[in-house]
Amino acid sequence: MKKSTITFFTILGIFCNAQNFKTKRGIVSLDGIHVAKIANKHNIYTFMDLNETPMYTVEFIDKSVVDSVRDSYIKLNRVYNRDKTIELDYISPSAFSGEEKSAVYTSIKGLKIIDNKGINIKNLDEVFKNIPKRKLDTKTKEAYTTRSKIDKLNIEVNKVGEIISNGVPVGYFTNLPVSFGSDDTITDKTFLDIEIYDAKSKYIGKYITTTKQIKTANGKIFTLYREMSGRASLLKFPTYKSIAERIAIMDPSFIKVQEKVIVGPVLKDSGDSKN
Repeated sequence: MKKSTITFFTILGIFCNAQNFKTKRGIVSLDGIHVAKIANKHNIYTFMDLNETPMYTVEFIDKSVVDSVRDSYIKLNRVYNRDKTIELDYISPSAFSGEEKSAVYTSIKGLKIIDNKGINIKNLDEVFKNIPKRKLDTKTKEAYTTRSKIDKLNIEVNKVGEIISNGVPVGYFTNLPVSFGSDDTITDKTFLDIEIYDAKSKYIGKYITTTKQIKTANGKIFTLYREMSGRASLLKFPTYKSIAERIAIMDPSFIKVQEKVIVGPVLKDSGDSKN
């Protein structure tokens, strides 16, 4: 009897403390009380007080990091102090929640900047003072590490198939399909593999169009978009640039990061020195 009584009051306490929110016609209600207003323009959600004074904005970002790895987060900005925009994780009440519902849910449950009295400016400023650290999974962390390495290489592919890194020719493609030059992506399935060589004509690796695999000269294999399935994977095609970037990561000896050369001051010869 005692145990069941404790259980009853525990459940009752959870139920009583639960905050039910609702958004209807731009008005955010918490436990049946109007606490804020929200407006959406160009996928940026502006939160206002009940007098329609803008307080902060939430923008949803979904971007490709590298290959098939994507990262989704929000950008939070204060309307009254735009000195800083911060990137944060967001939470949703369910897997099927839209952006607006997720923005409201994150504001109430995650960041606690909306309560039963309205928008809590003190808590909002505290978020900017002590920015919550993003919780990235291992796959996303590794993707950002790879992206950082790729960005340093600054790779481009010109119209004749040369691979350029930081303005310097470092290699080239061969066995290019007829679509090369008119299309940046490789959609053709060819019998000949597209091969990559360095600037000294040393074989680095190849891209197999039929399997979307990159294979280096030393035997490493990477399958592009391997984590995608169904029709989505069929519609994804790599660019020549992305292949050059990936093979540069797979074989670090292919492209070396160009270090910045710092030139000191030039000293003029006064004529006093003797040769």
